[in-house]
Amino acid sequence: MTDAVNPREADRQFFTSLIEANVEALERLLADDFILIDVMSGSEITKSSLLAVIESGQLKFEAIEPIDSLVRWYQTTAIITGRTQMRGRFGELPFSAHSRYTHVFVEQRGQWRLVTAQGTQISAGPE
Repeated sequence: MTDAVNPREADRQFFTSLIEANVEALERLLADDFILIDVMSGSEITKSSLLAVIESGQLKFEAIEPIDSLVRWYQTTAIITGRTQMRGRFGELPFSAHSRYTHVFVEQRGQWRLVTAQGTQISAGPE
């Protein structure tokens, strides 16, 4: 996987790398101080913790389907907001989530790096 030339491509690479459990690609794509706010629990997850749980196979994404996204640019920073439908397994427990997300990318040494990601579950509304 090559380095992304724009934030939208970097965002696609992030989702693809999660599904493929491609730790090498994630290592390149995520900033050293990357923090993920977990969509299921709201906990903070560091880059090293995320890579370890993916590499071990404890966390497995089976599908991540981006539904829409919007990119806002601020010189060397891009904020992407969107929605996803995802499913996978944590250990033996299956999970699924329909969520809104915010990803913040910064340009570092000519490459777009993901510095923070937050997901918020979209609950089913009243029928």
